[in-house]
Amino acid sequence: MKINYLLLRLTREKYINRWVILLIDLFLSVFSTITSLALISYILDCDYSNQVVFRVFLASAFCSIVSFFVCQTYKGIIRHSAFTETGRIAMASSLKVAIVLPVLFLLTETFSFRSFLLGSVIDFFLTFFILTIFRVFLITGYTFMISSMTSRSKDKLLVFGHEKSSPAFLNDSFLRENSSYQVEGFLRFGPRISMRIGIYKVYFVSDQAEFNRLVNRYNIKAILFTDYKVVKEESERLVRFCEKKKIRMLLLPSIDELQGGKIQLRALPEVRIEDLLGREEIRINMEEIAGSLKGKVVLVTGAAGSIGSELCRQLCHFGLKQLVLFDSAETPMHNIRLELEEKFPDVEFTPVMGDIRMIHRVESIYQRFRPHIVFHAAAYKHVPLMEENPCEAVHTNVYGTRNVADMAVKYDVDKFIMVSTDKAVNPTNVMGASKRLAEMYVQSLSIAISKGRQSGKTRFITTRFGNVLGSNGSVIPRFREQLAKGGPLTVTHPDIIRYFMTIPEACRLVLEATFMGKGNEIFVFDMGTPVKIADLARRMIELAGLIPGEDIEIKYTGLRPGEKLYEELLATKENTLPTENEKIYRAQVREYDYEDICTLMSPLIDLAIKVDKMGTVRMMKGIVPEFKSKNSVYEALDKAE
Repeated sequence: MKINYLLLRLTREKYINRWVILLIDLFLSVFSTITSLALISYILDCDYSNQVVFRVFLASAFCSIVSFFVCQTYKGIIRHSAFTETGRIAMASSLKVAIVLPVLFLLTETFSFRSFLLGSVIDFFLTFFILTIFRVFLITGYTFMISSMTSRSKDKLLVFGHEKSSPAFLNDSFLRENSSYQVEGFLRFGPRISMRIGIYKVYFVSDQAEFNRLVNRYNIKAILFTDYKVVKEESERLVRFCEKKKIRMLLLPSIDELQGGKIQLRALPEVRIEDLLGREEIRINMEEIAGSLKGKVVLVTGAAGSIGSELCRQLCHFGLKQLVLFDSAETPMHNIRLELEEKFPDVEFTPVMGDIRMIHRVESIYQRFRPHIVFHAAAYKHVPLMEENPCEAVHTNVYGTRNVADMAVKYDVDKFIMVSTDKAVNPTNVMGASKRLAEMYVQSLSIAISKGRQSGKTRFITTRFGNVLGSNGSVIPRFREQLAKGGPLTVTHPDIIRYFMTIPEACRLVLEATFMGKGNEIFVFDMGTPVKIADLARRMIELAGLIPGEDIEIKYTGLRPGEKLYEELLATKENTLPTENEKIYRAQVREYDYEDICTLMSPLIDLAIKVDKMGTVRMMKGIVPEFKSKNSVYEALDKAE
């Protein structure tokens, strides 16, 4: 066992493999040439002197080395190559023979044209055959050695998806002694044919019944999807098959995740509901974004939150001069600090604790760091809580935004990007109305600056999007917790729908809007197709291998205060204009005079500071006339009008 282990360690060393394989290939290639010479001698009934044999030996060695270096047959790790290297071997064999002919012609005149021709053909086929057989032998031996070393029981799985890059990963990673899975083969849809990919058999199915028979016959415990796109494409077929048969669904880690140690093969990531809801990765202009951010000091408020923390992660890739993280939540700030220190040790960043409602604290940060760009993501976002605490919503979302925006102007920030929400459109709750008020303040200030009514150079940009998958307190993490407890999954209404977007996707669009924005814009993101929350709950139960209504109940609790069935991305009076990014639209909204907004907001903030709930909401409705409460105690204020 110790010898086997040492051999295994030896085969894992990439650079030892490279040079050892080169020497073995050289030996086999020269052996092929000498064998060819012996065959020619036998076929043509001629005899060659030792001097001729030695010259052939030298010529073959020299030409083999040249051909191997040109074709780079030695660079790949053999156990990764499967049968994909045969093309390189054929090229190397051809090149070797082509070079040997003129070299031998210069070294000796012993060979006739017939000898040259016959010897070249035999040498080519022998070299190609022997080098190929050597690789097949090595792969088979490696697989057998690993199998003998890992006699413990493993779960069998089938691989589904893009096979081209899979054998290299599977030959190494899944056959290592620390893997808890054994690859049975590949899975495809279609009529049955005999087929292999590398050393693995390909199994074909066409429907649920055939899938079930295959799983039962080979005792398959999991299906490994090669990437996220494949999961999305198969959400209504193979994913459903697995759900019904209660087969685990796993995702193949990226090479970066494996090399970085983020994913352990004992705990491969399972397919999640986000993988079924998400869309194709949004492409953004990374080069131009990097150009606009490189060497800049960037401030992110709400940096410890779901959106703020992801913005920080993405910003760390753009060569910032300094990243300033500002938040009032101590533990989440500590966590994001540790994460950034580990993942981005070369990035200079500074976590700063504080509250955007404290104007002097906000100013001290601007004064100290002099940021060029500000991403304002700090806000209260939970609808029911803000419905119960409207004064805090105004104090943070409105007054806090005013503080951050005013200081941006005072300290000559180039761009100010405010993260808003679709709930600001025709708001039915306090949270949405407070975000709409923040939008109005930021936009009116930007217009006043652009028209010369206010001094400053800051360009203000607002971005709106809906719910983000997996954010703190959102529906999917809550459903997961409820599933873990055995249910029930609570949904407020059978018909409630929401738009969803992944957090990284939302942040990429925010960065793209930052680059595109010239000032005064409200950008609206394409949120895709709305999702019925009840369907989402059912799908999560099915993904867990359970039956909705039998194993796990779905309980309807009624709409919460301020909650509406349908959410809009644009108010009815707003139009949109296309931008250079098909996923981003520019909203055409009503403009407000900055002085008028200031006049209206000052007494509103005073009421909030005095904790006058009803007075605060009444004034909010006066400033935002489209704010109509739903399922809330504040509906009485609408009727009074």
